[in-house]
Amino acid sequence: MYTSTTTRRVDLDWIRIAAFGVLIVYHVGMYYVSWDWHVKSPHAGTTIEPLMMLSSPWRLSLLFFVSGTAAAFALARGHAGFAGARSRRLLIPLVFGMLVIVVPQAYFEVVEKLGYRDGYLAFYARYLTGDHSFCPPAGCLRLPTWNHLWFVVYLWAYSMVLVALVSWLPGLLDRAGVRLARAFSGIGVLLWPALLLVLWRVLLVGRFPSTHALIDDGYNHALYGSVFLLGFLLARHDAVWESLRARRWLALGLAAASYAFVAWYFAAHLNTAPSDALRTVQRVIYAVNQWTALAAVLGFARQWAPGDSPARRYLTAAVFPFYILHQTVIVVLAHGLKPLALAPAVEGPLLVAATFAACFAGFELTRRVRWLRPLFGLPLQARQPRASTVHTASTTPRANPPLTTT
Repeated sequence: MYTSTTTRRVDLDWIRIAAFGVLIVYHVGMYYVSWDWHVKSPHAGTTIEPLMMLSSPWRLSLLFFVSGTAAAFALARGHAGFAGARSRRLLIPLVFGMLVIVVPQAYFEVVEKLGYRDGYLAFYARYLTGDHSFCPPAGCLRLPTWNHLWFVVYLWAYSMVLVALVSWLPGLLDRAGVRLARAFSGIGVLLWPALLLVLWRVLLVGRFPSTHALIDDGYNHALYGSVFLLGFLLARHDAVWESLRARRWLALGLAAASYAFVAWYFAAHLNTAPSDALRTVQRVIYAVNQWTALAAVLGFARQWAPGDSPARRYLTAAVFPFYILHQTVIVVLAHGLKPLALAPAVEGPLLVAATFAACFAGFELTRRVRWLRPLFGLPLQARQPRASTVHTASTTPRANPPLTTT
């Protein structure tokens, strides 16, 4: 069993590492499903959508929760410099990403969906001037864009709100953490957070479609802001983590059962509208899946995560550069492979392997070139990362799968 200390939570690092490995596979999958994405395979359809739904409801919530715990450990060592360090870590890669990294995603999207033929440099000039005239069927592109880097924006915003709360209301947050830890002992660790997510989904998801635009994304802020704050408040309460460990199998069983219902629901209503009552039931069960799957991951990681190692330290440092690069790499490779007309069973694994290889190559270059390091979220000087304070980010496509707003 993994044993925590006051200075290192390597189980959370392993969760990040595994989650971003799954993320690459997931975004390769986005090329082959019917949900809107930047580029699409000619073989796109519904075949693998049930597999995509295994992680779609909870993956991002997990990463926000873990980011909240990371913030708690960082702030426990002192508030001074946290806001500045977090801003440098997140905003420099964000600006660089919007100006350089994500541009090919938008370019190949208009090439494939609108038949754009004026070349990359002409498109880039229009991108920088904020041209909003590119309008594929899913809606006009707003350029420049942060695309998959939206997570960085949200994580920075939540971090700044947290700094303000810690500075102005430290006693209130401490008391809230203690009370939550008491409520989350035993079965409460599964019950109360699930009820909160049910409340948000039933009341808000139909009114606030997912936009990732920061200012008009009410449901996502309720969901991700809540789990980020929960991660922060519960991070240093070992009794909660032990409750998660002890109930990991129950959480897994509930997650599996709720996933089966959600997968059936969306498969059964591809072409027909469900009744309002059934839609409400689906939203409740979907929210239960969001928390129980997250709780299962946390509980099993607490029990089974490997200890510290050179591999853990290397991969922890690689996570953020991988995140910044991976979606553009997938889009560029997918577009480039199209003329070969490969079967998805061959092309898909090739895309996964090539994306990992390109991201590893990008990380190896980045960590060796001093001026590149801050552009990808690395410190100017190489150092051993602290497992409890490494901040990472995740991503989803610009347009979400239908299941996130139904």
